Amino acid sequence: MTICSPEIINLNEERFARLRAIEWWDQEKVRTARILVIGAGALGNEVIKNLALLGVGHLLIVDMDRIEASNLSRSVLFREKDEGQFKASTAARAAREIYPGIDARPIDGNLLADVGLGHFRWAQVVVGALDNREARVFTNSSCARVGRPWIDGGIDVLSGIVRGFAPPQTACYECTMSKVDWDLLNKRRSCSLLARRAIAQRGTPTTPTAASIIGACQVNEVMKIIHGMDALLGRGFVFEGLGHNSYSSNYQINPDCPWHDPASEIEDLDLTSQSTIGELWKQAEKKLGAVEAIDLAREIVHKLECPSCGKKQTVLKAAEKLSEDQIKCASCGSECSPLFLHSITNESDLMNKKIAEIGLPEFEIVWARRDEKILGLQISGDTHAKG
Repeated sequence: MTICSPEIINLNEERFARLRAIEWWDQEKVRTARILVIGAGALGNEVIKNLALLGVGHLLIVDMDRIEASNLSRSVLFREKDEGQFKASTAARAAREIYPGIDARPIDGNLLADVGLGHFRWAQVVVGALDNREARVFTNSSCARVGRPWIDGGIDVLSGIVRGFAPPQTACYECTMSKVDWDLLNKRRSCSLLARRAIAQRGTPTTPTAASIIGACQVNEVMKIIHGMDALLGRGFVFEGLGHNSYSSNYQINPDCPWHDPASEIEDLDLTSQSTIGELWKQAEKKLGAVEAIDLAREIVHKLECPSCGKKQTVLKAAEKLSEDQIKCASCGSECSPLFLHSITNESDLMNKKIAEIGLPEFEIVWARRDEKILGLQISGDTHAKG
């Protein structure tokens, strides 16, 4: 009788063996991927968890909020001991615990004030786990300026939506906004600075189940983009958890939308946020020969003016960075109105100011303009800011 030797079965598969078994999967592409996740709440938790499980190599997480008790029923990465800690830092630490090979870094700051556009350019894909229109509009414009796709997600109780945008080739977030959306956004923008802050602090009803479904769908789209596959770009998927009447939709480019011209060229400058505006101007002149203006990509409050007593004070900060004491007039107590800085010309009295001193974050991109020529200039010297 012949006795057959038993086949040796290796029960110790390496970490990503089941992923590598997928015919089209390339774990090396996942390992080298650079993903920017904006928002580390319930939805962001699910996105970050899945990216870590899949073995994404480089992750940058943005959120300005701290963990509260109410987050613990909806956020898989947070524990009771984390209350009071920053969401972004805690989520980054949890991602490293899930997958020690991930380079997960946080920005514990405000998207509109603290995240230089160089971070968007650094990323291959941007994921939005946001809860308001203003943040989505900023994310959309930032991605359009640097030519990066982004996957937007939103949840509402048992339902949610996933949408992908890659302007100028596809419809973008602004293309999907209705007149009602714009009216609500413009109403908020027309509010006083204190009223804006109150609106931003309102919570929205969510469940961990909807976050789990929508976050997973978002990461699916990220994986498709990384692998060069057809993804949900210029399209959306609506999940209706109550009746399961889910459906997909296609979005058309709005011919009046400003984000569908080819993105301007961007060059790196060996300057830091501690370089002066004058040094930035000289670098811009070397690139363009002459410069009419340097345009900013975010709203900076140049001055505050009191409507009651007429007193003005120079602040040079993003509106989100102003304290309530600064917003109120020191002389009469009235709420001041902002005067915004959008562009800098060579007659400006800001030339001796450092880039950081006019309210711009590290790793920012600005646009030098001469006639019809526009060139993006990335302040790339702050290497520790790259994530």
